[in-house]
Amino acid sequence: SLHVYVSEKDNFTEFNNLTYLVWKCKKLKYGDWEDGPNKDGTRTKSFAFNISENIQNNGSVYLHVYISKYGISPDPNNRHYEPLGVVYQQKLLTRYRKKRLHKASNLLTGKTEVHADLVPKTENEKPEIISYWHPNLTINFLDDHTSWIEGSVPAPLNQFVKFDGHGHYFPVIFLNDYWNLNSDYMPVNSSVKTLYLNLIYSPLSLIKWQFFASQSTQNPWTAIMGGDQQTDDEKDSMKQMLLDTSPYLIALTACVSLLHSVFEFLAFKNDIQFWNSRKSLEGLSVRSVFYGVFQSVVVLLYVLDNDTNTMIIISCLIGLGIDAWKITKVMKVELNWSNGAFRSIPKISLQDKDSYEESPTKTYDKLAFKYLSWALFPLFGCYAVYSLIYHEHKGWYSFCLGICYGFILMFGFIMMTPQLFINYKMKSVAHLPWRMLTYKALNTFIDDIFAFIIKMPTLYRIGCLRDDVIFFIFLYQRWIYPIDLKRINEYGVSGEDLVPQPESNDNNEVVPSDGE
Repeated sequence: SLHVYVSEKDNFTEFNNLTYLVWKCKKLKYGDWEDGPNKDGTRTKSFAFNISENIQNNGSVYLHVYISKYGISPDPNNRHYEPLGVVYQQKLLTRYRKKRLHKASNLLTGKTEVHADLVPKTENEKPEIISYWHPNLTINFLDDHTSWIEGSVPAPLNQFVKFDGHGHYFPVIFLNDYWNLNSDYMPVNSSVKTLYLNLIYSPLSLIKWQFFASQSTQNPWTAIMGGDQQTDDEKDSMKQMLLDTSPYLIALTACVSLLHSVFEFLAFKNDIQFWNSRKSLEGLSVRSVFYGVFQSVVVLLYVLDNDTNTMIIISCLIGLGIDAWKITKVMKVELNWSNGAFRSIPKISLQDKDSYEESPTKTYDKLAFKYLSWALFPLFGCYAVYSLIYHEHKGWYSFCLGICYGFILMFGFIMMTPQLFINYKMKSVAHLPWRMLTYKALNTFIDDIFAFIIKMPTLYRIGCLRDDVIFFIFLYQRWIYPIDLKRINEYGVSGEDLVPQPESNDNNEVVPSDGE
C-alpha cells in the first residue's frame, strides 16, 4: 500500500489526521511494469491544498511517503504496524534559493524593463533567500534484486539503501525531481494562497536510478573547483536537450565533445610548436599577435565580470598565457630594471625583429591595419552607441567590457583581414601554421553542431560563423596560390632545401651515361 502525506513538519506523527493524507493507493505489486490504468506501471494523483501564513513566509513543506506490505499500517502506534514491513522516505518540496536581483539598467535613463520586485532597492542590497515551488514530483520504487552488502554500497547510492541490521536492506524509494526545470519553479509569497502538486508513482530500473542519483548529488570535486560548476540555466539547457533531442544525436554529441577536447589540446600544442620553432617572421602579421593578447584580456575580464565557472576561467588564462608568450617570439623584449618605476617594476622595451623589419611583411601589415581602421572604428563607435541606448548594463565598467566582447564576437573577423591581405600581397600561404588552423577549424565546426542543439547567445553563434568564413577564405587562398619552392614554410625550411642536388666529380668531368 502507498500512503503519501503533506506536512510542514519534517518528523511526521499525525497519522490520524486525514487532512494530511493526500494519496492512498492499495494493491500495488512490486516490480509490476504493467500496472495502472494505462498498463505502463504508473499511477497518478493531482491535488491542491491551501497554505498557511508560515509557508507564505518561507515556511517548509515536506512530503512523507510510506510503502508497506498489504494489511500493515505505516503508523508506529497502530497494532497492525511492523517495522520490517514499512519503507519510508521524505523530501522537502520547497526549494530555497537566492532571489535573483536584476542589477543592470540603462546607463542613460537609469530605467529597466524587469519587474520592480527584481530590482535592488539599495546599491549594496544582498539577495534575499526565498522559497520556490514546483508542482511535479515522481515517486519511484526501485525494481532491483542486487545483493548489496552493508558498508560496500557505492556512493551516492549508499545514501538511499538502508539495512535492517541483519544483512538485509529495505526496498528503495527514490523521490525524483530531476526533470523539474529550474525555470519552472515559482516563488512562494503572500500572494500565493493555494499550491498544486502532481504525483506520479512508477517502478524504476537500476541503471536509471544510478543516473538520477548521481545527477542529484553534488560532486565533492566540484566544490573544490569553485562551487557548483553548472548554473541553473546550464542544467536546464542540458535537461532540455535530453528531452527534445534524438538519442542518436545526443550520442553523436558526446563523441563530438570528446573530439573537441582533443582538437583543442592539439591546437594549443601545435600553436606553441609553430611559434617556438619559427625562425623568420616573413608573411606573418605581428600586429595580429598583439590584437590576440588584447582579445584574450577582454574575454578573461568579461567572464570574471559575469561569474563564469572556474574551468572556463582556467581555459581563458591558458589562452592568454600563450598569446602573451607569442610576443616574445615576434618582438625583441628587454627588461630594464634600472630605469623601471621604483626599481621594482621593470621597464619593458619592445623592438621589431630583423626578419620582420627587413621583409615587405611589415609594410603590408601596416597598410592592412590602416585600411582596417577605416571600417573598424566607425563600426565600433556605432555598436557602442547602439549598446548604450538599447541595452542594459550593471555599470560603466561592465558596459566597456560588454561592447568590447560583443564587438569581438560580431566583428572579430575584421581583425583576420591583415593576414589575408598579407597572403594576397605575397601570393603565398606557406608561412601559415596550417596544423593549428586545421585543429581550430575542426573545433569551430563542432561548435556549429552545438549551436543547433544547445541554447546559446546569438553573438556566440555569429562568432562560430565568422571563424568558418575566415577558414574557408584561407583554404581558397591555399588553392589559388601556386607552390613557391623558394618560400620558407612554418618550420623555416624552403622547398629548394628538400630537392637533392646533382653530384659532380672533382675534375669537373662529365660522367657518361650507360648508353655512351
